[in-house]
Amino acid sequence: MSRLAKRPVELNKDTSVTISEGVLAAKGKLGELVLEIHPLVDIIQEESSLLVKAKDESVEAKALSGTFRALVSNVIEGVSNGFQKSMTLVGVGYRAQAQGNKLNLTLGFSHPVEFDIPEGITIETPSQTELLIKGIDKQKVGQVAANIRKFRPPEPYKGKGIRFTNERIVLKEAKKN
Repeated sequence: MSRLAKRPVELNKDTSVTISEGVLAAKGKLGELVLEIHPLVDIIQEESSLLVKAKDESVEAKALSGTFRALVSNVIEGVSNGFQKSMTLVGVGYRAQAQGNKLNLTLGFSHPVEFDIPEGITIETPSQTELLIKGIDKQKVGQVAANIRKFRPPEPYKGKGIRFTNERIVLKEAKKN
């Protein structure tokens, strides 16, 4: 069995979980998420915790038990606290502005870039060069951040582009004559 799967997932007092027919549904103060459970994995609910166990002793079942423990933990964390990614725009004239369900980006192209914000995600712009991506689904928040970063990834010579706030870009030395 996976070492990670041996640890139980603790539930908050404001989070309720129901497990039925291979589906785990979690409800919290921020919303509701549903997770389909793999047939090789069992999830057992005790008073204030969830235990993830492999149904048999196969290598795949043991590996999936650790994976599903992490997924269940992310679902519980998402409905109770939510997830957030912060990004920074580095470059002269690079700006971001959230308007309704669209994000307008000025990234040095000949045209502005318009990004449709998916349902379940909120994007805030505390300043013109900062983005805060929030949501209850960790995978969706990370995917939206990656899609935004793809418009103008940081380049290695000046460091211009869209980067995560805690990301460190190693700059290359310019060509010498």
